[in-house]
Amino acid sequence: MNRRQLLITGTASILIASQASACAQPQSAYDSWRTLDDAYEDPRMAALAYAILSPSPHNRQPWLVDLAADDPNRLTLYPDLGRLLPETDPSNRQILIGLGAFVEAFSLAAGQQGRSVAITLFPEGVAVDQLDARPIAHITLGEAGTGLSDPLATFLPERRTNRTKFSDRPVPRDDLLALGTALNSDSGWWGATNDRDDCERLRTLCKDGWEIETRLPRTHLESIALTRIGAREIDANPDGISLSGGMMSAYAALGILTRDKMKDPNSRAFAGGLDFYNGLIDSAQSFGWLASQDNSRAGQLSAGRDWLRLHLAATRAGIALQPLSQVLQEFPEMDALYTALHSHMGVSVPARVQGLFRLGYADAPGPSPRWPLHTRLVDLP
Repeated sequence: MNRRQLLITGTASILIASQASACAQPQSAYDSWRTLDDAYEDPRMAALAYAILSPSPHNRQPWLVDLAADDPNRLTLYPDLGRLLPETDPSNRQILIGLGAFVEAFSLAAGQQGRSVAITLFPEGVAVDQLDARPIAHITLGEAGTGLSDPLATFLPERRTNRTKFSDRPVPRDDLLALGTALNSDSGWWGATNDRDDCERLRTLCKDGWEIETRLPRTHLESIALTRIGAREIDANPDGISLSGGMMSAYAALGILTRDKMKDPNSRAFAGGLDFYNGLIDSAQSFGWLASQDNSRAGQLSAGRDWLRLHLAATRAGIALQPLSQVLQEFPEMDALYTALHSHMGVSVPARVQGLFRLGYADAPGPSPRWPLHTRLVDLP
């Protein structure tokens, strides 16, 4: 390419990048965060507006809600079987943890209204191997004045999963351990560390897990299929893995960032994704983990409820948090690392680690995309 061609190409690239940056931010994908203060006549809807902001694996938002026509205080929670992760979450454990977070957010939001919550888990039986169409829970609101507000509920709109590099300042050990006081269940416990050698071992395990998931075609392709590149895709499908902002949109516009290139182990897009996530893990100076006494469906759902409470407590304390889930995934290629992590933490069967997190300090990012509340409402038999 001669100098004239280079100048023309470079100028065109700048124009494309500028145009992409100008419309780089999704709009409707964030409406659910902006409309929290909307007035709802139905107290269930007011609580559900907060519940749909809950974290979930790959941001799949795997919840469906049936509002009982014959009872203005009752609803039924179902799993959305079209939003499972069969390759990275073959047992649906992570999906159920996300549903547990939804239940806890609903309960906290109801408490802010002064309403109690009665929950009947798995009213039609438990799906042991994989989730099916049976409901996860019947949830009934009490009358106004029957419930108490939990201070953690205040932080529901502020909770963020932080996918940026953390500062090199470790979280003080006392602050790490204090997060465990947020747990509400008797079946789970919290562990944390900022020990240099301990953190180095955990960073290595997490990077090795990330390497396996990324280089294994079937698990990597599952993530790529759920990647939304640029504002238009995110607004159209406000779930999955979102790549937005000026630079991401510019890379997409210039053909540097495409799904085909993300699939290619020899591409810049593939190497860039691998290096980016490794950089996040390397910035971790503190780790925490959530464990349960068993790996039953009830235990998984309870872990999800505790997971949300831990994250809200971290938000209150000004501590950034990101789950690092790869090394906990239950497919054969991850078995050795899964076993090594549990051994390192002294957790043995029937107990298991349900969540591993990096914790630290960083500026809070913006919210994650969400499907509008009305899209999560169904009328099921």
